[in-house]
Formats: sequence, structure tokens, C-alpha cells
Amino acid sequence: MKRKPRKTGSPDKPSKTQLKREMLELQALGEKLIGLSDNDLAQLPVPPELLEAIHEARRMRKRGALYRQKQFIGKLMRDIDAEPIRAGLDRIQNRARLAAARFHTVERWRDRLLDEGDTALAKLLDEYPGADRQHLRRLIRDAIGERGRDAPPRAARQLFRYLDDLLQQAGTMP
Repeated sequence: MKRKPRKTGSPDKPSKTQLKREMLELQALGEKLIGLSDNDLAQLPVPPELLEAIHEARRMRKRGALYRQKQFIGKLMRDIDAEPIRAGLDRIQNRARLAAARFHTVERWRDRLLDEGDTALAKLLDEYPGADRQHLRRLIRDAIGERGRDAPPRAARQLFRYLDDLLQQAGTMP
């Protein structure tokens, strides 16, 4: 028995699989939009109808209803140009990654200062000559004292804030 040749579709028209893949990608993008804060969402070029559907999805608690709303959001996204939204979402996510990196850098400096003492302080002052040596020594001494007494980490928080400001003023962190 002879087999019929497979239909390959026209080169101008995307395949059904490709269309479904694109639809699912838009739906996933819509789910990311649902998870954004109102401030972040306001920074994106989202049409009013889509914005309303996103807010509605946030209020839904039933799984089935939320699933259908996400599909509706995906359908709305098919009718708009999603590239500006993707680009804005990338900027927001990149900003969040940079903030997390800055937080971890400041945290590492604080921990080094509390664990290594004068050695770490000398390295910090070499990297950031504008730092206030006396203020740092006092904050370090107080934070170490708090550790020994099992007191709330008030001075450690102050040290963290001071280091965060120092790194931001130096321009090494965003």
C-alpha cells in the first residue's frame, strides 16, 4: 500500500503547533503580569482591557475560574504587540536581580566586618576611602556586643544601612 505524502503547509502560514506554542508563551507572559506589583504593572504599556483582566485574575480564588481567566488573558495578549511588554518585564526583572545582588554584597561586607574585624575594615577602607572609620568601628563594636548578649541586632542593621549607602554613593552598586 502506498502512503500519501504529508502535507507540509504553506511557508507563509505558521503551523498549528507553532500557533499553540505562541499562545502558551503569551499566556505564560500574562501569568507573570498577574504576579507583578501594581507599581511594576503601571510601568508597562498594558492596554486597559488587559489591565482589567489582570486585576480580575488577582481577585479570583477558585482554581477553575483562575485558569479560565488566564486563558482569557492569553487571548487578549494575542491581539496586542507583546514585545514592549516583554521588554518592560525584562527591565523590571533585571532591576530586581541587581537589587538582590546589591543586598547580598552589602550583607557579605557586614558579615566580614563582624567576623574578621580590623582586617576586613582595612580592606573596606581601601576600596571605599570615603568611609567614616570611627563610625564604622563603633557600629562594628556595638554589633559584636549585641551578638554576645543575644540582643536584637539594632547595630547590625545600622551597619547594614551605612554600608548600603556607602556602596551606593561610591557608584559601585545600582
